[in-house]
Amino acid sequence: MRVFISCFFLCVVSFFAAADTVYLSSSRADHFLQAAKTTPVMKTALRVLSEEIEKRTGSDSTDLSSGDEKVRKICLKHNPSLPAESYKITLSPEELIISGHDGRAMIFGVGHVLSHSHYGKNIVQYCGGAVTLATPAYPMRGHQLGYRYNANSYDSWDDRQYEQYIRELALFGTNSIENIPFQDEIPSPHMPLDRRTMNRRMSEICADYGLDYWIWTPAVFDLADLEKRKAHLAEYKELFNDCPELTGVFFPGGDPGANPPELVLPFLEDLVKPLSRTHPEAKIWLSLQWFTAEQCEDIQRWIDREQPKWFGGLVSGPGSPDVPQTRKRLNKAYPVRHYPDITHTVRCQYPIPWWDHAFALTLGREAINPMPHFYGFVHNYYAPMTVGFITYSDGINDDVNKIVWSRRGWDPEAKVQDILTEYASFFFPVGEETLIADGIAALERNWAGDLESNGGVAATLTLWQDLEKRYPRLQDDWRWQSLLVRAYYDALVRERLLHERALEKEANAVLLKASKSGADAAMDQALNIVNAAEVPAGISVLREKVVALYDQLFHSIGLQSSVPKYKSRGYERGCSLDFIDYPLNNRWWLEDQFAEIKALSSEEEKLDRLAEIALWESPGSGSFYDAVGQVGKSPHVKRAEAMNTDPEMERCGNPEAWWWDQGFSRQRLTHQSTLSIPFSMMYEGLERDAEYVLRIIGAGEAFPRANGFALVPSAYSTELGGVKEFPIPNAITTGGTLIIDWTAIEEEHINWRQQSRIAEVWLLKKGDPAEKVWQQPDGHDDYLE
Repeated sequence: MRVFISCFFLCVVSFFAAADTVYLSSSRADHFLQAAKTTPVMKTALRVLSEEIEKRTGSDSTDLSSGDEKVRKICLKHNPSLPAESYKITLSPEELIISGHDGRAMIFGVGHVLSHSHYGKNIVQYCGGAVTLATPAYPMRGHQLGYRYNANSYDSWDDRQYEQYIRELALFGTNSIENIPFQDEIPSPHMPLDRRTMNRRMSEICADYGLDYWIWTPAVFDLADLEKRKAHLAEYKELFNDCPELTGVFFPGGDPGANPPELVLPFLEDLVKPLSRTHPEAKIWLSLQWFTAEQCEDIQRWIDREQPKWFGGLVSGPGSPDVPQTRKRLNKAYPVRHYPDITHTVRCQYPIPWWDHAFALTLGREAINPMPHFYGFVHNYYAPMTVGFITYSDGINDDVNKIVWSRRGWDPEAKVQDILTEYASFFFPVGEETLIADGIAALERNWAGDLESNGGVAATLTLWQDLEKRYPRLQDDWRWQSLLVRAYYDALVRERLLHERALEKEANAVLLKASKSGADAAMDQALNIVNAAEVPAGISVLREKVVALYDQLFHSIGLQSSVPKYKSRGYERGCSLDFIDYPLNNRWWLEDQFAEIKALSSEEEKLDRLAEIALWESPGSGSFYDAVGQVGKSPHVKRAEAMNTDPEMERCGNPEAWWWDQGFSRQRLTHQSTLSIPFSMMYEGLERDAEYVLRIIGAGEAFPRANGFALVPSAYSTELGGVKEFPIPNAITTGGTLIIDWTAIEEEHINWRQQSRIAEVWLLKKGDPAEKVWQQPDGHDDYLE
């Protein structure tokens, strides 16, 4: 197993501050190896150097001339005295020399040169200067690239595409690749190779590049079933025999799978036997996903007692104890591997902080998600407690994030913007790396805060449209396409949001006049408004562009952005295209509400319900409304602990965007995004003589306190969408300030999907229009008793 724990505290890369540019030959004849004994991986490093330079110095390259400057040759030199994985770069009058500990280190050095260069026709301008020593801070820097139908793109790749992608990750410092050889038995319509062949080829590619090869292998059946257990061990044995390289076996305790420790641990002990015969240095790693606290402690005690030599360590990832908990309890003889989810935006380990709900409804959980600064922070927060990471990824949507993790794993002090500049220089060699890096960072800022007020989204699109016009030769590059489609999609969502919210506001005004027009006529008119067939021309143009770019991405890299069109595994698997028209106002909910209202027998009942709908978010000048799960509609929600001390946002609170009806829920939009209890709200400027009622819509229990005093409900429904009301004694609010806290509820025994949560909160001044029109649910007297 090539995990060098001793590297952990070694120094990281150091550059001369003022690097002179030098010119390098693009000719293969001027690229050579210098080694007492050449290894296959060294030959791979030389081949990669020449091939990648040739790609960038063709006839359509930027105009570039060396003038009178000498063009140097490039030498890859074996220097085993350097620390493991380390390289250095020196310049002589005749050569640029990349010295590496071994072939793997040479590949890392080649990556540095390639990402710090400009390219012209048949020439390279290197701007990175001499490197005294480049040594990785963490010995494990990897990514999961599972060949399975669940992935949004990997299942469409052949082995050549896998090699190219693994190569590109290695050039940025990645040293580990993890495959998923068994799980997900549903056959993919996209796979060009059968899974057994690809499992072997991925191992062979890793061997060619000197990288560690890992496998992620959950047991998705009952391990007490002896026949299935025996058959599964035979699958492992066949895989072990097929693979020339195998470093680690990662067995997740759950997600998927639901076997208790008393079945898991004996199975792993049996698995060691075939593994040790073919790969004696390989280790088995375990995560505690989905285990109870008692089961986690049982495993920790087993580790303390047995201290097995075949055991590599514990993996901390989604659904398992976090890195600090794991490191604190785990026997010091064993390391912790981080398994961070870098591919998802919501309902995940590291959700986007206060992501606008309009994005959650449309782009979805597995959108193209460059979040370089966010993930750069997450890496550095947890890394000192680990030996490194192998990320959880399900496709190319997180490509930028992979590079950020790889570079931060090499050098935690590397500035994120510098990493983006290297990314742009390497993948888009047009001499505009700084501007392109700014464009990638701008995509991350598109997702910050309230979308309706974020005018930066339009500026980001303008930047990318300008780049698109200036560099048409990049139009077939899938990374370029992915960044462009995000810029267009973000702008489309914002324009739709502004337009559709305006339509709903207009429809609500019609409902308020229903007493004059009649309830049925008002409902028909309101629906005609919110379902307006005509949309502004700008929205149509943006939509057409997004559709075209997703089609290009399917054909260039296999990104499956749609179930019906591109045969994605499921709507939650990167299918942003399928939700491009999802309503950003409540028109679906209104259709259903109006159908119910029209069935009422009296006009008075109809008018009351229509008034309730029209005043839903506008309760009156003396009252207050918050959709607590929406960043732009929750002005009174206190943002407590910051993310810098709570990256998983378990204490500081972060909205949960719910996934109902395969993403096509007709529920009111504000009910589809909630906050979990506890959290706090604050109101200022209350009228001293007024009486107030606290109204809540959510699901489950809620026990609010007003300025420290427990409130007694006058209405209490625990159903989804049910109303709870709590009168607030005037003595509590006479000071003009009110803080509402919700008492924490012990619900660890309940699945997170059924735990208590809140969607909307009103502080209603008695006598305001909204306080009058709402109807109280029946049956709350039983609760009060």
